[in-house]
Amino acid sequence: MTDATTDGLGASAPGGDIVIEPATGKRGREAFVDLGRRFAAQVPHAVPQLRSEQLELVHPEKNPFFGHADVQLFIAHRAGRPVGRISAHIDRLALEVPAEQGMGPGTGMFGYFDAEDQAVADALLRQAEDWLRAKGMTRVLGPISMSIWEEPGLLVRGQDHAPMIMMGHHPAQYADFITAHGYRPAKRLHTYDLDISQEFPPLVRRIVRSGERNPRIRVREVDLQNYHSEIEIILEILNDAWSGNWGFVPLTEAEVAHTGKKLKPLVHPELNRIAELDGEPVAFMLTLPDINDLLARTKGKLFPFGWISTLGWLRKPRGAGMRVPLMGVRSRLHNSQLAGQLAFMMIDEIRRSASDLFDSKRGEIGWILEDNQGMVAIADTIDSRINREYIIYEKHL
Repeated sequence: MTDATTDGLGASAPGGDIVIEPATGKRGREAFVDLGRRFAAQVPHAVPQLRSEQLELVHPEKNPFFGHADVQLFIAHRAGRPVGRISAHIDRLALEVPAEQGMGPGTGMFGYFDAEDQAVADALLRQAEDWLRAKGMTRVLGPISMSIWEEPGLLVRGQDHAPMIMMGHHPAQYADFITAHGYRPAKRLHTYDLDISQEFPPLVRRIVRSGERNPRIRVREVDLQNYHSEIEIILEILNDAWSGNWGFVPLTEAEVAHTGKKLKPLVHPELNRIAELDGEPVAFMLTLPDINDLLARTKGKLFPFGWISTLGWLRKPRGAGMRVPLMGVRSRLHNSQLAGQLAFMMIDEIRRSASDLFDSKRGEIGWILEDNQGMVAIADTIDSRINREYIIYEKHL
């Protein structure tokens, strides 16, 4: 675990006007986060996030990602003024993944990318590459900020509307900055927008009714009274269900416990499901109300009065959009009719709860890999449409 070490760091770009410095310690992390907030405030439709949450993500003692990763944060200055930032990081668990699944030996990453112009972008990317190369990496993926489970990819389509909870939002010119430095797309990820106030098509309703008549199937709400054990069930299914996916890196128990604790105030039993087959949990679907609706109104602040709105909203996020960040079916059921049926049953129950109990109108599913045929087919069948596209880029060193 590292926190912005300084082994051979700090460099000037050609021409000497751009200086890259490591962001170290508490002050460095604060400067790094505040610079990102400054850039985000300039992007149309961006939603200000809680500063405390952003600081926690880059703190080696508070984010369990650092337990299996080496991380370095950098800030670019021009004439003494901060003009960009980037992280360079190596996820040691990702190095153990088979190369055909997108990660593998020699693969490092960059993330938290912001740049004022192409010259700054070039200097930052060059610095991240040099740091990774010095540590033996031969390939770079990015932007991934910082875990693949946090904010993977650069937004290249969908800048015309606000992002939902835990979604990155980037200006269009960043794609040009990155490709001009020699990066090419490695994988595209999509999110799908859905009108949840409307019934699903007849085909979906028939599939759901058939499943409801099957005595082997039980779809139930997540039990908050046994939240820890429910999280363990979901983790076990998730790591099995996603194990063959491009970009998969197993979530550790520490990461799941940390995330589960953070998200618990947003977890409403009516919006989350576990599906059982013959009494065995075999699938799950998580749905979170879009707290960005609230953060946009409070400008990302809890004080002096934002906490009052926050408490009321957390109890009953009426009218909020709903995002499905994660779902999974055990791998042995993949490519079976039962897998699709379980997915449709969970989606249908959550849709009805969101609409009837929370007066929600809009849902969003994703991320979904562009070549995940099973999930793409489900998204198409429920009449959802792609509304945001992200690209993870790669470059060989």
